[in-house]
Amino acid sequence: MTTDNTSAPTLRYSAVTFDCPDPAELARFYGEALGLPVVFSTDHFVLLGQEGAAGLGFNRLADYRRPTWPDPSREKQAHIELGVDDLDAAQARLLALGAVKPEFQPDPDRWRVLLDPAGHPFCISTLV
Repeated sequence: MTTDNTSAPTLRYSAVTFDCPDPAELARFYGEALGLPVVFSTDHFVLLGQEGAAGLGFNRLADYRRPTWPDPSREKQAHIELGVDDLDAAQARLLALGAVKPEFQPDPDRWRVLLDPAGHPFCISTLV
């Protein structure tokens, strides 16, 4: 199959958006963790980012249910991988900002799984 690129619209990656019960709270957590400013905000949606770069969005969902990890009866929805220089120092900072460290850690010497304030799992690693 061939494609005609002359008529194809230009697409660009702009953001990943997470459903949550409180977009302002989740934006505060990731904004402080990643040093990203709020670029757009309403009562139901907050977007973090920097001009010319992809961002992170947080969308209020009235019937939001926290992800469960690890839970073999439900598939993981998605998660973010964050690169860090020092696992212990990064983990301490993220916990102070409101993250939670679940008991199960698949490979704590290489990466750590944490949960953000809305329960989304995310990883920190020196490999990324």
